[in-house]
Amino acid sequence: MKTFRAARAEKSGWIDPALFKALRWRHIGPFRGGRVTAVTGVPGEPGLFYFGAAAGGVWKTQDNGGHWTPIFDQVPDSSIGAIAVAPSNHQVIYVGTGEGALRNDITNGRGVYKSIDGGKSWTHIGLSDTGQIGELVVDPRNADIVLVAAIGHPFGPNSERGVFRSTDGGKSWKKVLYRDENTGAADVTYDPDNPDVVYASLWQVSMRPWGDTSSGPGSGLFRSQDGGRTWVELKGNGLPNGPLGRIGVSVSGADSRRVYALIEADWSDKLFGSPPIGEPDRGGLYRSDDGGEHWARTSDDSRIRNRPLYYGKVFADPRFADTIYIVNTAVLRSTDGGKSFAPAPFPGYDHHYLWIDPADPHRIISGCDVGASVSIDEGQTWSTYDNQPLAQFYHVAADNRFPYWVYGAQQDFGNIAIASYSSEGAIGPRSWYPAGGGEAGFVIPDPRNPMIIFSTTAEMIGRYDKQKEQWQNISASTAPDPWGVGAELAHRFNWWSSPLMLSPHDPDVLYAASEMVWKSSDQGNNWTAISPDLTRNDKSKQQWKAIWGSYDAIVSLAESPLRKGLLWVGSDDGLINMTRDGGTHWTDVTPGGVAPWSFVSMIEPSRFNAEAAYVAIDSHRLDDWKPSGFKTADGGRTWVSIAGDLPEDAVVHAVREDPARQGLLYAATERGVFVSLDDGVHWQPLQLNLPATPIYDIMVKNDDLVVATHGRGFWILDNVTPLRQITAGAGAREAMLLTPKTAYMIGTQTFGGSTDAVGKNPPPGAAIDYVLTKRPQGEVTLDILDVHGALIRRLSSIEASKEQQAPQYVTDTVRSDKIPTEVGMNRVYWDFRTSDPEQVPGAYYYGGFARGVLVTPGRYMVRLNVDGRTYERPLTLAIDPRAAGREGANAERVALQSAVLKDIDRLHKAMNELRKRRPRTADQAHVGKMSVSASKLAQLTGEMDSIDAALVKVKTNSFATAYCFPHELEVYTSPRQQEWALVDGLHQRVETALATWSSLRAELIK
Repeated sequence: MKTFRAARAEKSGWIDPALFKALRWRHIGPFRGGRVTAVTGVPGEPGLFYFGAAAGGVWKTQDNGGHWTPIFDQVPDSSIGAIAVAPSNHQVIYVGTGEGALRNDITNGRGVYKSIDGGKSWTHIGLSDTGQIGELVVDPRNADIVLVAAIGHPFGPNSERGVFRSTDGGKSWKKVLYRDENTGAADVTYDPDNPDVVYASLWQVSMRPWGDTSSGPGSGLFRSQDGGRTWVELKGNGLPNGPLGRIGVSVSGADSRRVYALIEADWSDKLFGSPPIGEPDRGGLYRSDDGGEHWARTSDDSRIRNRPLYYGKVFADPRFADTIYIVNTAVLRSTDGGKSFAPAPFPGYDHHYLWIDPADPHRIISGCDVGASVSIDEGQTWSTYDNQPLAQFYHVAADNRFPYWVYGAQQDFGNIAIASYSSEGAIGPRSWYPAGGGEAGFVIPDPRNPMIIFSTTAEMIGRYDKQKEQWQNISASTAPDPWGVGAELAHRFNWWSSPLMLSPHDPDVLYAASEMVWKSSDQGNNWTAISPDLTRNDKSKQQWKAIWGSYDAIVSLAESPLRKGLLWVGSDDGLINMTRDGGTHWTDVTPGGVAPWSFVSMIEPSRFNAEAAYVAIDSHRLDDWKPSGFKTADGGRTWVSIAGDLPEDAVVHAVREDPARQGLLYAATERGVFVSLDDGVHWQPLQLNLPATPIYDIMVKNDDLVVATHGRGFWILDNVTPLRQITAGAGAREAMLLTPKTAYMIGTQTFGGSTDAVGKNPPPGAAIDYVLTKRPQGEVTLDILDVHGALIRRLSSIEASKEQQAPQYVTDTVRSDKIPTEVGMNRVYWDFRTSDPEQVPGAYYYGGFARGVLVTPGRYMVRLNVDGRTYERPLTLAIDPRAAGREGANAERVALQSAVLKDIDRLHKAMNELRKRRPRTADQAHVGKMSVSASKLAQLTGEMDSIDAALVKVKTNSFATAYCFPHELEVYTSPRQQEWALVDGLHQRVETALATWSSLRAELIK
């Protein structure tokens, strides 16, 4: 017999995941694209393309981008650096994880994955410590021969980097090109005419929190003439002298002697802050016409060599030797062998990769920071990216509307407000809007008026009035050159995480921070500095230009919800300060375990103890991906680690405290969502059905968890009240019925459009949760009782023998009252209705068979019956807050519908008996010796059908005319006089018909 697993004794705070397995994450969107870093198509297979997202996994389309399907969600890595389909076997796909477009918020990979069934399943095949992968290619003659260009750790040295080669499909790897622990490989490519000839580039790169270096003696361009076994460095003969930086290389499919190399060899990135390297004006595009023996620079156009950390790819056209493409902020095309460039008509911006079908160059796929787009007419038209939910959010907030809206800043798209529920049945573009800010920072709605929204991007603070469509700059500090060198600025703001907070005690009070804390008491019209510099203020680490925001800046800020003026502050250089008097006095309370120069990503003051707080520490920019977090219960005098047993590479971005259960914590990490029931001593995954992707922020909103993923948009875990009730000893009971949360009676509507690219509404109805610790021996039932104890609905584990009406649309679902009996947690949604009336087999009803009546808001009882035991819990149904004050009208409406339902049930019972007794032919009537003529029965049947149609919109044969029949009005309005008159008239017809049937029935049974 399958029974519950005993909780692990060594982990007192651990609970069996089966106790909460029925919880489900719900994706709300938005579907408007996101960063794509790798793309490919498949020659000879029209419609088939793949893309890899920066932190959103691998996706597949078979209709030229009309629809995309995630095929990598079962894999624990979401950042994609390269994808390659084996030319000799299209079922074989290799994926290198860890994006190669280096940036501050990069997600690391854990090696290479392989599929041998076209992406249905995946196997990890090694190179776990490569960090980031710049390229991956498969020998066109042999699907088992693979070359990987591994960049390595972007923030520190490691040995598993360079070019790796496998000849057995990834079972084993050999490092075939390597310089040192500071140098990785940026690119590798085959000669399309001769796969024995391979080109690759090594790249010495180092990223630190305060600046990056993209050059060094380790960088260089290499060629192999034996399929990648051995390599020769290409130097001189027209190539620039070192030190070099990133190099992208491509071989023309029209002439394999033509090789292009995009070389970083100078200060080409002034705008984005790279330091000068070597002599000027040596970088640019280089071309060889003799297979790499001799080179000449053809272009030093600054547009093709902007920000080489992030771009750096060149692609030769498969047909024309003089045509090449360079991906950068735009796609730039040259048709004269690289001498001049013009923007090509590719959609989006910030481009990373493109693929042109060598067999049919009309087929193209492009990947950029907007998404993936497919063209089948050589770039004249493109597929949309609005079917790709790849949003990278930094923080999350929610307003106090009902239903609430969710807010955040999406990388490369700007900020957004999006509904958690839509009355249209699905959360599409009409359920979101721009909220007035940029692509990073915080977005905070006013708790009193959600139309007023505050947001930050670096030093800029904005106040947006959605109702008036007006935006106002309310920045605390302005500077003539906010993007200047940090050490020279009057104030230093962090570009991506410039904090902003509304006081929980007075929403007119705003707090913001640079290197110091700023306060406004009038919603941002006037500001006052209330702290000194609370950072390390190391001028040697402020020499980078501040396009990404200055270093040595405050990045987290919070006020105790229990004590006004108790503020906590965290910086991007690893300091935590606090004040108890609104900023008059500050104390450095940094835990001893926080490494200098770490990023204090989030501070969570406790809702139970004013002196308590939780902090999340991110040290990945120091090449330390280990989880780090702390808690204090005494105002920062002492700290305890709460990293517990989180996975070793689960960088913690945020820790949040449940407001209803002390000690219940939620962690947003680089490796997903985790939950702790013992205040951070032990953690366990709360991933459930959430795809693998970094989680940057998490919040508890009412009874829901809302997460800001950094690759798959916003997700909501509806109704986490079971986590507040379950304890480690729950598995010892035979069964448990959890107390349901208050359920709001919101109207539902079926979404009639495509469900592929829209967010999901929460399931309708009241959630009822119960736990079974073993398989039940017999029937399990859930009873709903009214306040008087009367049974109004029964749900059973045994499927009722009801006739099911075939669905009309693909979005229709077949209703079922059957409840699950899984070992562990089960969740059932009661649809607020009483038991259904008698059915008429074969009848067709618009909207399905006649259903029970929606009950009124109020108090009810839920009763679970299992194996002879009974468990009861109260359930409260609440009116939709938007209909507050209409309870009386609702009661009248329910009374009317109940009257109709009663008549429907009586009528249907009579109709079913009549049909059983009615003879089908004159011979049947004669043989049965009936005294009632068949014509009378037929006449009565017709009358009953007519009444039934008026009551429940029945159309027995044709759906098309069902719209002509009356509609139920299940709204919070009193029935109109005309409606009562209609119901009264129909009731009289029912009484007359039933009386006639009673008389005829008496004759039939004589």
